[in-house]
Amino acid sequence: MYFCILTLFLLHTAAGFVTKNASGILTGKDHCVCEIVLPDSTFPAQRVASLEDETQRLGNRVEDEMQKLDEQEIRLDSYLERLINLTWRLERLEKMRPDALVEINFDLLRKELQDMERFVNALKATLKGNSTHVENLYTEVKNISKIVGQLETMDKNNVIKAQRDMEILKKKLLDCEKNLKAIKMPVTIPLGSCQHHGLARIGKPNIIQVNWKGIGYKSGAWGKDAAWNTTRKFMYWVAPLNTDGRILESVRVFSNLYDMQLNRSAVNVPLAVFIKNKWNYTIAGQGSGMVVHNYHLYFNCYNSRDMCRINLSSFVTQRKTLLNAVFNNRYSYAGASYQDMDFASDERGLWVLYTTEENAGKLVIGKVNVATFNIDISWPTSQYKPEVSNAFMICGVLYATRSISPKQEEIFYTFDTKTGKELRISIIMDKISEKVQSLSYNSNDRKLYMYTEGVLVSYDVALKP
Repeated sequence: MYFCILTLFLLHTAAGFVTKNASGILTGKDHCVCEIVLPDSTFPAQRVASLEDETQRLGNRVEDEMQKLDEQEIRLDSYLERLINLTWRLERLEKMRPDALVEINFDLLRKELQDMERFVNALKATLKGNSTHVENLYTEVKNISKIVGQLETMDKNNVIKAQRDMEILKKKLLDCEKNLKAIKMPVTIPLGSCQHHGLARIGKPNIIQVNWKGIGYKSGAWGKDAAWNTTRKFMYWVAPLNTDGRILESVRVFSNLYDMQLNRSAVNVPLAVFIKNKWNYTIAGQGSGMVVHNYHLYFNCYNSRDMCRINLSSFVTQRKTLLNAVFNNRYSYAGASYQDMDFASDERGLWVLYTTEENAGKLVIGKVNVATFNIDISWPTSQYKPEVSNAFMICGVLYATRSISPKQEEIFYTFDTKTGKELRISIIMDKISEKVQSLSYNSNDRKLYMYTEGVLVSYDVALKP
């Protein structure tokens, strides 16, 4: 009888092969016979748990990347749609508008097109990068999932599988709860209603066009008939001041937005008359504080503390002195000259914002009686008017703004005429130019209308339920 030694390669590990020597008996025909008793493999639970954590981490990264990808694709579609719309507008206006107006308006349109092209190119580059990154993450997750699947077959008690099933069930329950909450109908506030808790936020600026006189007329105002539930909800008006930023000589009225954009079918309402080789400004206006309410244009009469209004159909004018009001640029808004009187309209009627000598330049809110053209009641505030860049009214509440950068405005102050309470708030709104020449609210479409550096801009308004 002879003995032999046999080397067995038992297990392949990351460090190499594990070997084992065993003694045997050499039998006939040169065969070595030995008995080896191998220990049971211990289930690598720690490795499985580690791989499970890594899989979860990578899964979360994939979800984040996919969400970013979806958001960028939506933005890309939006920008492409805007590009197509702007291109169509450019082609239409080049064929239909007079040469002088084309030159004025097309500078702005071309700038919009260039901005959109930059946005789209940037998004394409971003999408390309993220797609590669997501594919790499998916490959990594797939490889680790395969290893976990192999290890699970060694789990005789199915412990890991049961734990995974429990996590999946928990996630399904959480998703179900989220879906139930999402099904609830959002709270909407009807137009004209004041059953809300004030201003929530302001949307992004929507550039309409340059005013009909051109971009050189940097000051003025524009909008729609702001009287609540007016019968002329589709009319638009544009009132640029002279290049001196003070005198209002005329206003143009359009029956709809399309006519305004094409500058056609306009009613021109003159406020200054050329008599004996000299301009007569008896019924002219000054400053950018005008507003249209019930088809009457309300404004500060030129070189006076008088309130003026003109019927845009009959051209009949009226004027009334606003007692003790300062005028001729004494306490105008910051960056807006000669806006000593700022008319505003909201769900509760017509208002005028001004200041007096007695309150030393602080804002006063006056409620205008449109029947008598008098101020029925007024509210003095503690806010110094020259620190304000502009203001508007919503449901009897004054909202004042100030500039915080060339591209951002902050709504920072409110005064509630119902309670007499003043508050400091902070709501940021973007703008396309540094100076705000006028800002007014319209309750019929819940929008703000801004005139800035000769450009007409609108904003959507969101209120707190």
